[in-house]
Amino acid sequence: MALNNGSTTNQALLDAQLELWQNTFGYIKSMALKSALDLRIADAIHHHGGSGATLPQIVARIKIPSSKIPHLRRLMRVLVATGVFAAQHPPPAVGSSGDDEDEPMLYTLTPVSRLLVGSQNLAPITTMNLHAAFISPFLELGSWFQHEEAPESCELFKHAHGQTCWGQADRDATFNALINDGMVSDSNFLMNIAINECAGAFQGITSLVDVGGGLGASAQAIAKAFPGVKCSVLDLDHVVANAPAGDTGVQYIAGNMFEKIPPADAMFLKWILHDWDDEECIRILKNCRKAIPPREEGGKVIIIDMAIGVEPSDLRHKEMQAVFDIFVMVINGKERNEKEWKKIFFKAGFSDYKITPVLGVRSIIEVYP
Repeated sequence: MALNNGSTTNQALLDAQLELWQNTFGYIKSMALKSALDLRIADAIHHHGGSGATLPQIVARIKIPSSKIPHLRRLMRVLVATGVFAAQHPPPAVGSSGDDEDEPMLYTLTPVSRLLVGSQNLAPITTMNLHAAFISPFLELGSWFQHEEAPESCELFKHAHGQTCWGQADRDATFNALINDGMVSDSNFLMNIAINECAGAFQGITSLVDVGGGLGASAQAIAKAFPGVKCSVLDLDHVVANAPAGDTGVQYIAGNMFEKIPPADAMFLKWILHDWDDEECIRILKNCRKAIPPREEGGKVIIIDMAIGVEPSDLRHKEMQAVFDIFVMVINGKERNEKEWKKIFFKAGFSDYKITPVLGVRSIIEVYP
């Protein structure tokens, strides 16, 4: 009996160590994914179609030194183990016994890596999230907690880099493009789903302003799905200056959402409010409130953001919402639960809201004057 108890205790200790290692080395999974993006491994596999690609075929596309091929094989093993890619032995050749273990593996895309290829992929926003500018501040998270700072200087990004994220985007065209391209890729991915899952949120309005809408991918999707809606994008000068040329069906307006928002039936804020603290969100929402008509005339604010704890929320959803809440601390942002959303809505002068959790870890929130 003692032996059994000892074995059970030992196994529990080893399981706990495994869990500790899973958390300790989680960054290796992130860096393996970043390497796959940097090397365009998913594109190399996609190039060979549905049948998959061998390691030599991948190497021929990504062009790495031959000395690194054994290391690439080890990287691919991690990416397969974490579900980014899949691997299998190819079907045996005619006349083969089928048990040749030296036969090269075929690497194929999984549902995860299919999100990294094609014209509407999430590679840009994944690249943004894994950029050193956003990762390096978390190396100082512990010391950041120990520093007393004024609220306006509390941004983790500024603690690490000496300037705010938005300040760097204003001064650095390459960094600004990184953010804008990332936001466009997320909108291209998400908006069709949002419109299909919650079309009612956009019906009955004739005009809409995409507040902080960047290069206008969301507004373009709305304009395409609802041709009767006049869509505009409000963003800062340096963002609007890079707006796509040609007829996009969207008007671009240079301005500051903290100062004034042009009038329309509806305001649309996708992944905007989680960037700001409560008081700043209230300022933005008050400006939205001034710009829309009464509810009976169709006035509303449509928000796409997380509503922590709103169903459906399985373990993976709960974990990602918690992790993302820490991630947006890098820009002094926060994710909110329903009680926190309700507080800022009512303080901004709104009377009612509806949360529709149909976008994975995110929701569509309609807010009414």
